[in-house]
Amino acid sequence: MIELRDVTACSGSFRRERVSLRIESGQYGVLMGPTGVGKTTVLEAICGLRKITSGSVLLCDHDVTNLSPADRSLGYVPQDLVLFPTMTVEQQIAFPLRIRKWDRARRRLRVREIAEGLGIERLLSRYPKALSGGEAQRVALARALSHQPKVLLLDEPLRSLDDPTRKDLQNFLRETNRQTGVTVLHVTHSEEEAATLADRRFTFS
Repeated sequence: MIELRDVTACSGSFRRERVSLRIESGQYGVLMGPTGVGKTTVLEAICGLRKITSGSVLLCDHDVTNLSPADRSLGYVPQDLVLFPTMTVEQQIAFPLRIRKWDRARRRLRVREIAEGLGIERLLSRYPKALSGGEAQRVALARALSHQPKVLLLDEPLRSLDDPTRKDLQNFLRETNRQTGVTVLHVTHSEEEAATLADRRFTFS
């Protein structure tokens, strides 16, 4: 479950005020709106990367407003992906597992499992500079999902992809949502993505 109660968050001089929304556990929520209306600011507030000035953030019925990002048990794919340039794909995917102290055998098993699900097994030894845009997007998704979060936040995760890759990743996201019950909030400008994926739809103006 993702719930915002009268949340106000700022990014520089920009201020998004009194945002309230609720996505029930296991639902796929889509947030739409033009550029510059605060969609990314709201995602960052949910993650704990953007301090809110009022209101509260609840995840899975727990108030996480004052928790650090690491303590919110969520996965996040930002617009710019933020892949670590000195890590291989395998190390990128394993990173959330290492900081959660999964043992090596369990990490390896989970990395192989998520890489197979996203069709990136052959990329595990590569570094980000050797990846295409679509491959990098898959790696960022794999990293966000590797620790099996209960909440997944996606900021324009399918932008700038060719049609076949976008369709494949749409199918993967929807199937992951159905199979795992992860609650998703997905920011997009695409009506087609919203129509294909959304159980709940929200629009900022």
